[in-house]
Amino acid sequence: MLTTVQKMLKDESGATAIEYGLIAALIGAALIGALSTLSGEISTLFGDIGDAIRDGAPADG
Repeated sequence: MLTTVQKMLKDESGATAIEYGLIAALIGAALIGALSTLSGEISTLFGDIGDAIRDGAPADG
């Protein structure tokens, strides 16, 4: 019984998966924050591009 508990305490195979999951969650949160901050500017940019394509004129910027 004691050796089984010692083996479980030394086993770190799940720790790596948890670390990768935390890293992915942090990257996702950073992307969401950045896109939320830039959403108005991105919308304006794509609107300008769409207008330029519709009008046949080069886009400013």
